[in-house]
Amino acid sequence: GNKLHPTQKPESLLYRVIMAATKPGDIVLDPFFGTGTTGAVAKALGRKFIGIEQNKEYIARARKRIAQVKSVVDEKILITPSKRSEPRIPFGTVVERGLLRPGSVLSDPSGRFTARVRADGTLISSDYRGSIHQVGAAVQGAPACNGWTFWHVRIGEDLVAIDVFRQKMRAELTTGVQ
Repeated sequence: GNKLHPTQKPESLLYRVIMAATKPGDIVLDPFFGTGTTGAVAKALGRKFIGIEQNKEYIARARKRIAQVKSVVDEKILITPSKRSEPRIPFGTVVERGLLRPGSVLSDPSGRFTARVRADGTLISSDYRGSIHQVGAAVQGAPACNGWTFWHVRIGEDLVAIDVFRQKMRAELTTGVQ
């Protein structure tokens, strides 16, 4: 596009950074404000902003640009809950609730690795036993593994990530419906 400022950042980049690092109503500081890309994106996402700039031409362009930006009014549209803020569901709870039974066979999406669910909510493969994460990492020879997305179970014709059970339980926690 046509840039007035030589180091102007793409709005899409600032959008991702601001969404990841702030919540609506937070203040975003840009000490090298330039033509106001940070301020424009912050305003659009319902954040306040402080911009510092010396160049009068850039300041004029930034003011004009930001004046044209419409803020999203509904905060629910602006907030994306992080995975870390969601309730933690131990795999053992999935087993206790009967969503997966002891002895159920889990596999990776390719079917290369398999493990059985134990009554205590751990897994056992031919060579390893431990949590869904530990066994998933061990069978792959990897330092870590998200067992929720690695392990799958066959339901009819479909191979489904065990994460669907965690999501079901989270939904029940928030709605109170089982």
